[in-house]
Amino acid sequence: MHDSNPASRVLVFDSGLGALTVLREVAKARPDAELALVADDAGFPYGKLDDKALVDRVVAVLDRYIALLNPSLVVIACNTASTLALPVVRGRFAIPFVGTVPAIKPACAQSKTKRVSVLATPATVRRDYTHQLVDEFAHGCKVTLVGGEMLASLAEAVLRGAAIDEEEVRREIAPCFVDDDVRTDTVVLACTHYPLILDRLMRLAPWPVTWLDPAPAIARRVAELLGPAQGGAARGPQAYFTSGSMGSEALSKSLAAFGVEIASGQAIPLAV
Repeated sequence: MHDSNPASRVLVFDSGLGALTVLREVAKARPDAELALVADDAGFPYGKLDDKALVDRVVAVLDRYIALLNPSLVVIACNTASTLALPVVRGRFAIPFVGTVPAIKPACAQSKTKRVSVLATPATVRRDYTHQLVDEFAHGCKVTLVGGEMLASLAEAVLRGAAIDEEEVRREIAPCFVDDDVRTDTVVLACTHYPLILDRLMRLAPWPVTWLDPAPAIARRVAELLGPAQGGAARGPQAYFTSGSMGSEALSKSLAAFGVEIASGQAIPLAV
């Protein structure tokens, strides 16, 4: 339990380990910030939940971990949760929230061929919010929305030390690559899990593209909201899992690559 509320304690929340890609960038932008990763592994994946169940789940998790960790700012490092739950949690808690939305605007602005694909979860692809972003910011780009059925779970498995079939990854990303005499040149990574396996995505792509990760932009917004840096480097980030799991040796090793360790005082598990 944290009793004080320093100006730079940040809770980074996701349904699983995708939050690591955002936490990494926040740590670079603000090494003075005390960071906590909260992974709702007991509720993963969020795409299986209907809208009300998802919002209720996010509120329940944040109720518990905001009380436990007393952060000054929360990042919802999940596109699916952000599009539905942000208005609710902003009305419920008196601290700032930073959400994650598909980076369609910058992708369309920088595309040379005007062929952009958005690689997301099926739930994010279905959201009206995503389609509104395309309508508002496409500016002459042809935007292909691609729902990866298994990609987030594959990325999660990699970090937990499991072997995966790379042909599954290849099949998941193949629809992103459109060649109608002009080729896709930009792919938006609209799920925070996907940058976890960026090396594989690059290797398995049929041609080189720019892979657009929203995490650096999220980190800039966090730094702006936190205000001036508070001094030296904070202690390393701590990870909390809603299952109460202390993880495996493989997971601990993957987390260590991000400078993260599993918190010794895990909260009571939060049932699905």
